[in-house]
Amino acid sequence: MVEEIFTWGRNGAEVRPFSRSAEVRCRGYSGPMQRALTDFGADGAFAHIPQKMKEHYGIEVPVSTAQQITEQHGQAVLESQRLQTEIPPRAGVACVIAQMDGSMIPIVETSEPGHPQPADRRKSRQLSWQEARLCLARPAGSVTPGFGATLGGPEEAGTHLADCVIRAGAGLQTQIHGVGDGASWIVTQMELQFGTQLHYLIDFSHLCDYLAAAAAVCAPQHKIAWLEQQKTRMKNNDSDAVLDELAPFLERRKAKQGEAPVQACYRYINNRPGQFDYARALAADLPIGSGEIESGHRYVIQERLKIAGAWWTKQNAARILALRVLRANGDWEAYWQNSYTKAA
Repeated sequence: MVEEIFTWGRNGAEVRPFSRSAEVRCRGYSGPMQRALTDFGADGAFAHIPQKMKEHYGIEVPVSTAQQITEQHGQAVLESQRLQTEIPPRAGVACVIAQMDGSMIPIVETSEPGHPQPADRRKSRQLSWQEARLCLARPAGSVTPGFGATLGGPEEAGTHLADCVIRAGAGLQTQIHGVGDGASWIVTQMELQFGTQLHYLIDFSHLCDYLAAAAAVCAPQHKIAWLEQQKTRMKNNDSDAVLDELAPFLERRKAKQGEAPVQACYRYINNRPGQFDYARALAADLPIGSGEIESGHRYVIQERLKIAGAWWTKQNAARILALRVLRANGDWEAYWQNSYTKAA
């Protein structure tokens, strides 16, 4: 049986006859073929790439080659990053919504070259989890965020967030509407990057988790009604009334973590003054939840970096993460067009 297939040449795709009984082995990998390999590698397990390449292109590609080419392009994306950290001297858009959060991914570390290797090579591997920090920003009214991500610390995450906010159109007169959970590193970085331009809000769903736990103690017979009342008070910026409601039920004894829900809720609210201005956000039609960044974790990071059985070196995880962000930001086509131009 003879069919027509596409083969990639320097001048693009050409159609030629192909017999299914024939074996096609690629001696080199053109730009479009590297793009196909990287496309598969950025989205799914490397082990599945040979089957996909054989099915779509009739070409046999080793797993090791597919992984190598994917990681090379991930490294190229990393090296091409030029982050902006200073808000430019322009008025800018009226408001930019900014969010940031962390997600744990599996990392494997091996003994460094030159160090004594154990007799059982399996014991040279150290398995752990490391936080991948994702950030996003978009102009208020837009539904298309721009992303940044890093396996580095909070400071590096802050520079990625600043770059996202600037790319979203921020200027010196732009209000930065930040939303996040109670993690101190998030609000600290937002304050460092944006100063007085920032209005930071605690994610409402995280707050509700604390209120729901306290409801079981404060109103065991009317938990739902009590919880709804406190949620309404918080949305009306009446946090003092909520604290007054919690105060009589505070656990006086020193309890283990998780065994003093009223005390935990009271501290969560009392220790974050100015971070529950939900009334202002709702009046301006701005989000009071950080569901957008949590959703981003799923389709930018976890969908590839947390697939079953996958463990990463930190370097390779960073490369794949760079490719995932490239695609999420809509820059995939531009990257490959630039790659073809350089190769020409």
